[in-house]
Amino acid sequence: MALLLWALRLVRTGVFRWGGAAVRRWVGYGTRNRLAAFLAGVAATIAVQSSTATALMTASMAGQGFMTTPMALAVMLGADVGTSLVARLLAIDLHWLSPSLLLLGGALHALGGEHRGRRALARILVGIGLMLLALKLLGAATLPVRESALVQAMLEALGGEPFFALIVAAALTAAVHSSLATVMLAGSLAGAGVIGTETAVALVLGANLGGAIPAVLATSADGAMARRVPLGNLLVRVTGSLLALPLVPVASSFLAGMAPLTAVVSAHVAFNAALALLFLPLVTPLARLTEGLLPQPEDAGEDAATPRHLDESALETPSVAIAGAVRETLRLGDLVEDMLRRSLTALRQNDERPIAEVSRADDRVDRLHTALKLYLAKLGRRHLDAEETRRVDDLMAFAINLEHIGDIIDKSLMELAAKRIRHHLHFAPEDFREVEELHRRTVENLRTALGILIGEDRRLARQLIAGKDAVRALERTATARHLDRVRRGDAASIETSALVLDILRDLKRINAHVAAVALPILDQVGELSESRLKVVGLPRLESRDV
Repeated sequence: MALLLWALRLVRTGVFRWGGAAVRRWVGYGTRNRLAAFLAGVAATIAVQSSTATALMTASMAGQGFMTTPMALAVMLGADVGTSLVARLLAIDLHWLSPSLLLLGGALHALGGEHRGRRALARILVGIGLMLLALKLLGAATLPVRESALVQAMLEALGGEPFFALIVAAALTAAVHSSLATVMLAGSLAGAGVIGTETAVALVLGANLGGAIPAVLATSADGAMARRVPLGNLLVRVTGSLLALPLVPVASSFLAGMAPLTAVVSAHVAFNAALALLFLPLVTPLARLTEGLLPQPEDAGEDAATPRHLDESALETPSVAIAGAVRETLRLGDLVEDMLRRSLTALRQNDERPIAEVSRADDRVDRLHTALKLYLAKLGRRHLDAEETRRVDDLMAFAINLEHIGDIIDKSLMELAAKRIRHHLHFAPEDFREVEELHRRTVENLRTALGILIGEDRRLARQLIAGKDAVRALERTATARHLDRVRRGDAASIETSALVLDILRDLKRINAHVAAVALPILDQVGELSESRLKVVGLPRLESRDV
């Protein structure tokens, strides 16, 4: 059983590393209509060998708004049929292929070097080879069970109580996270003559019920939209299992002429096909039921600190995970830009409410930054090529810079705004115009930086560096003009001098953090000098000096 579970994981991770983006596209195509969604679920589950993996992927897409709940439930009906078809294929005695697949996979892995596609294909081949080997060993290991009086007594008790057999199989499946493994175990026990067909069919029903539980638990901390998909799938499983349980003796009589293993997997396929026929036309009312059970909180849209694009299942496919991390970094940038805009209002008005709003926004920035940083750290531990490693490092650096900008706005600029209100100070009109101009340039530079993050455009990178230089010059000019007004004895400039100079300095610091996104891009193409110092002529050395 352990070898079978490990083999299933090898195949699943290998498929995600080899073509995870394609699998997600298959599932994405299911948004067109329920039949397409059903077929996408079948294909994706056959590919990844796990309905739980398909459930988590589908729940993530539904939670991010890429798929409606009815279409996601149709995908799950297809996923359950897909995993039953995998069981039917494995019921064919192909264990003789195992050595060849293991040898081929091992050789491909050894010769693959740093080629991720070959190594992923090697994982798939080794995983399939181990699956076939595990099923052969499972069949052989169950034969001696017939000689155990204790096991015989336990299984006889299960045979007399099909509902209890269903519960036991559901618990076992939830524990091992694989309905396929439980179904194949039931088939092996039936093939060895340890249990009868009725007990085996009851175990199959329990395996289908238990297979829906891991996805419910895995998404328990997600948003309501993401949790509706596994909940709807669980409701389908519970309803189907309870409806089918009284029909177990009838089904067993139909399966009596088949080989035990074939009968078990055929019952598995028939059960899931029947559920698909029954519930595929009902996905819309089922979706409404899940929406009623898990309503969207009224303030859910306001919680900008909750990550929307950090899909844990996408970590197996770095390119997909990096794309999600880029989108989440853009969200972080939008939050910081909103803080920056609010900061000008807080500096202008004699009202502490904008200051409190900026402080709350900084808390959201901190939480989102932490989630993004941890996600990128997990992604960095994966097998990445040089370009992906560079991209992850650049995203991490930019996210850190955005968090620093939030701290400057909250801890420095807002403290200055609060100080001005406490002491009833008023900026000189000329001073505040200088601040507004520098603030406007800072917002523009932040927008440019977010644009660079998307496309890594060298032209925009050069423009951002030029904008940083312009801000530096503007800060120097604004400081000089302010000091000139102080020298002339302007009362308003004198009493707010420390505030004005600190604000100008903080805006310049923010621009420095913003411009940092352009540095790796220009450095990569050799357009960045190592020092801003001018090269000056060295004195000529005479021989005696040497």
